[in-house]
Amino acid sequence: MNGDWLICGRDGRLGVYHPTSDAVVCRAERLPGGGWTDPRRVGGEQTLHPVLGVGQGADGYAHLVAWRPAAHGAAELMHSTHFRAHLAALDWVPIGHPNKQGPRTGTPAVAVDAQGRAHVFVRNGGGGVSMAVQKEQGGWGPWKDLKGSGVQDGLAAITGESGLVELYAAVPGGILHWRQEKPGGDPVRTEALETPVRPGTLYALATSPERTTLFYTDDSGTLSAWRPGDPPAALLPAASSGPVTAVRCTLDGHGCTLLAQRTANDRVAFAAYPTELESAGAWWAESGPRLAEDAVVSLATDEYGRTVAAALSPSTGRLLLTRRKDEPGLALEAWREV
Repeated sequence: MNGDWLICGRDGRLGVYHPTSDAVVCRAERLPGGGWTDPRRVGGEQTLHPVLGVGQGADGYAHLVAWRPAAHGAAELMHSTHFRAHLAALDWVPIGHPNKQGPRTGTPAVAVDAQGRAHVFVRNGGGGVSMAVQKEQGGWGPWKDLKGSGVQDGLAAITGESGLVELYAAVPGGILHWRQEKPGGDPVRTEALETPVRPGTLYALATSPERTTLFYTDDSGTLSAWRPGDPPAALLPAASSGPVTAVRCTLDGHGCTLLAQRTANDRVAFAAYPTELESAGAWWAESGPRLAEDAVVSLATDEYGRTVAAALSPSTGRLLLTRRKDEPGLALEAWREV
């Protein structure tokens, strides 16, 4: 999966999305903070590949993008909008292929601008990045080639607090960055960072009105933070080889960034530090039971402003949750299966 698959909808209910072998399924709270629905298929009976990109707009709507199989080994990207996670989603709509036709080229990444338009990014057959954007009046614009070379899978798409869309991509020996210069404009390449980045470890977070922060792991196993325009800052050793997830929160009156990552011994580790102040340092603290081999971790903020962490096993559908207690520091409730 690519994107924040644990989301809080506009009605305050938490929802989770994940792919199965031939579909995308969703579960949601029946009421904010209450019990959960059973897993159900999203967008009708469309057969899909087990690849999913998720984005959420300021309106709380979830935008889902997946590949569907076509004849002779080809594939096509599909989009569905989910207005409320406990209700039915819209049917899947085709948005085409970045190279007009062919097999899957990469895992899609989704960001939603201030006008509620989904931007879908995917690595194309030439090793660059292509983008398709929803039209305001419905439908999709043509695929556009944003260029790039040697782009690796695991794009990180993000909408900043300004409402402008940004994209990060790992390439051999570095990271590329694209940013919209104005609402409705195409993202343009800015600077590139030379760093020995590990593919599949990128995660982006809006951290101030004008800037986003990219978290990534380098070849030495160090988790670093980068804001274009500044040099990267080493934060702490990564808890494992996979990506982190992050969310903004307030701890003891201070605005902080909370990180979570699956550990090498299959638990969840948390670390927090003052937002955009990596020099303050951060330390991992492990939590919860051992996870399934394929479990992934996500963070969100619920209807009541509490930080929520989830661990999900796509193969079994097992979902574990914990919430932050109403206490000083980062005290968490006991993990529970829902």
